[in-house]
Amino acid sequence: MSRQFITFQIGEQYLGVDIMAIREIRAWTPTTMLPHVPSHVRGVVNLRGTVLPVIDLAARLGWGLTDPTARHVIIVVRINDQLQGLIVDAVNDIVTIDESALQPPPSLSDNEASECLDGIASVEDRMVMILALDRLSIEVPVGQIAEAA
Repeated sequence: MSRQFITFQIGEQYLGVDIMAIREIRAWTPTTMLPHVPSHVRGVVNLRGTVLPVIDLAARLGWGLTDPTARHVIIVVRINDQLQGLIVDAVNDIVTIDESALQPPPSLSDNEASECLDGIASVEDRMVMILALDRLSIEVPVGQIAEAA
């Protein structure tokens, strides 16, 4: 069985997210910071009347904080029942990957990035890390989101 993924970049790293989880891709807009949230939660943005928490994906994966510019984008994904935004450098392609081509991530001790991965696949001449959105999710208390709105 094959699945489709949207691929994107963070620095020189290629990642993918199941296309069924994607709600939209939007240009970078500055966020409103929230108090007492992890450093990878860059704040919230207004998405047509909905307050959307925005995750710095590089920071969440342990690759350092992103300094967003107008060239960055926010990929809006549905994780469980909540919409969340992921800051990425660039969106690349839609690719189809056969389930049998998806390799498990290497088990490395205390590797936060591999805990957030469903697998790794070779696409053309590069390795693409497939994100496990359910393990990437953040929980932002509803009260904090309401205050930010």
